[in-house]
Amino acid sequence: MKKNLKWAGLLTTTLLVLTACGTGTASSQSSGAWNGLIHWFASIIQFLSINGQIGIGIILFTIIIRTILLPLFQIQMNSSRKMQELQPQLRALQEEYAGSDMDTRQKLYEETRKLYKENGVNMTSSMWPLLIQMPILLALYQALITEEALKVGQFLWVNLGEADPYFIFPVLAAAFTFLSTWLANKAAIEKNGAITAMMYIMPVLIFFFAVTAASGVALYWTVSNAYQVVQTLVFNNPFKIIAERQAKIDAEKERQAKIRRAQKKARKQK
Repeated sequence: MKKNLKWAGLLTTTLLVLTACGTGTASSQSSGAWNGLIHWFASIIQFLSINGQIGIGIILFTIIIRTILLPLFQIQMNSSRKMQELQPQLRALQEEYAGSDMDTRQKLYEETRKLYKENGVNMTSSMWPLLIQMPILLALYQALITEEALKVGQFLWVNLGEADPYFIFPVLAAAFTFLSTWLANKAAIEKNGAITAMMYIMPVLIFFFAVTAASGVALYWTVSNAYQVVQTLVFNNPFKIIAERQAKIDAEKERQAKIRRAQKKARKQK
């Protein structure tokens, strides 16, 4: 879990750095594969903009990209779920091998790897999908903040090139960010302070970024995080996971009760 938090912090820092660097304007004449990818994304958004409505193009392209990346997101979410399920056993190992000497730490490492292997957990399986997704999502994000063609036009109540005057998109982006994180951790067997803090900090950061960003960017964040909420409810529904876990617990209790009743009956017959 701590490693996942470190990776999350690293990826967040990378996002902020690349975002800050990507303030120029990309075009078909721009050099470099990165600028070419940004311009290509912008061209697709324009193509998808029905009746010239760039807002509709942003929504459709975000949904398409998220759908294409869905298998990678699922690998990431499934790996995270397995890690959550193993937290009690990991804590037990940490308590058993609590020493700070090299031999104890090596034994803890070996036992942890063994536990992961027995349960089909690959430590890097949740990281590679993130690393593959990041360039694509960053290129889409930077297309929205650098391409002049995507900053024009009215969509609903906002000018896509200006901040939302009513803060509606920033609020929606923050709300869906919180909801997606809350759902992702709802079924966790154990919750720690760091995870809970991130669940509240990220929506606040998204809100303040979206307040000052162009409405096109806030619209992208809103749609992307709303998609994440739907994806979680469909493929990793925490309420279903909790119900299945409870059913297993109840079934095990019933099995143990049957064993005790059988043993009691056997003693009476003697």
